[in-house]
Amino acid sequence: MRRISRPRIMLPGLERLSGLYLWALFIVVFGIWTPHLFLTMATVHQLASQQSLNGLVALAALMPLACGAYDLSIGANVNLSAVLVAVLQTQHNWSMTAAIVVAVVTGLIIGVVNALIVVGLQVNSFIGTLGSATIIGAVQTIVTGGNSPVPPISSAWNDLTQYQIFGFQVVFLYLIVIGVIIWWFLARTPAGRYIYATGSNPDAARLSGVSIGSWTSLTLILSGLLCGITGVLYASLIGPSVSFGDALLLPAFAAAFLGATQFQPGKFNVPGSLLAIFVLATGVLGLQLITSVQWLNDMFNGVALVGAVGFAGWRQRARRRAAPVDASDASDASDVAAVRPDDPALPSPGGPTGPPGPRGPWGSASVDAQDPARG
Repeated sequence: MRRISRPRIMLPGLERLSGLYLWALFIVVFGIWTPHLFLTMATVHQLASQQSLNGLVALAALMPLACGAYDLSIGANVNLSAVLVAVLQTQHNWSMTAAIVVAVVTGLIIGVVNALIVVGLQVNSFIGTLGSATIIGAVQTIVTGGNSPVPPISSAWNDLTQYQIFGFQVVFLYLIVIGVIIWWFLARTPAGRYIYATGSNPDAARLSGVSIGSWTSLTLILSGLLCGITGVLYASLIGPSVSFGDALLLPAFAAAFLGATQFQPGKFNVPGSLLAIFVLATGVLGLQLITSVQWLNDMFNGVALVGAVGFAGWRQRARRRAAPVDASDASDASDVAAVRPDDPALPSPGGPTGPPGPRGPWGSASVDAQDPARG
């Protein structure tokens, strides 16, 4: 007997734009529930300014993830840069410009050290950057003596992040500008194709002549640089502290993994990560306005991280059962095939047997933390 399938009603673009639908649902529900608190421009400005720093940290986590590596030192790096820029100004009387340069360069150096550990010493990125985060925490204790530094007091220092443009603090503009630059770099340049090819299928990328160790190093160094910048902005916007770094990790990775289910499912991407940041923040803020409890942030981000990874893995397994070659396979192959299309000396990525299985954000190249630094 022939089985008759029932037509399913699907929202347009649900698979790629579910975050937008969820965001709209949050706005409608909380807007009806607490309109006098939620549906205000003050709420919009609060979300924009407070989540800008989380968005920058998420972008710092995203770049190594796109290359198949983890950087678990991002929170410690941001924390050290924040306290360093404050200590240099208040305790050593450095100028604001000099202190900012030193703090940003410190973040860059940490990125270089991470690259040496992961690529040069062939240490798994999960273990290597976790160890470097512990070392950074020790250095921070040496710098501060275990005490939170006094924040600098000057109008120029405050205006660095709190100057308002059309009611929004300028730190939100920084997020937009940096996000556009990283999106362009990853999505519109040959370097971005090398990075995605390394993260999606390092073996095929190596056969295509890609120096996967070099591109992994670059993403870790850029991640460190962005952490240095974020640390300076954090100290200006919120003030230096010796203990906020660890709290930055979960929202950053939750946004990166949840963002990889949006716009380009299976691929870490900038628009998806930034959307995830504000969707999660909107949900947390709405629930806090209703319940006034303080543990919702960690709960919400943890559930989002586990749910995003679990859902994406289930979807990929379902696609593999449905067809021998699915869209994610084609995406991985196109990433590798596009890295050096003009070089006739390079072998075809798949060779005579076709490309290996997909190794995107949910495959062994990322989730299982098998580093592409071996080449």
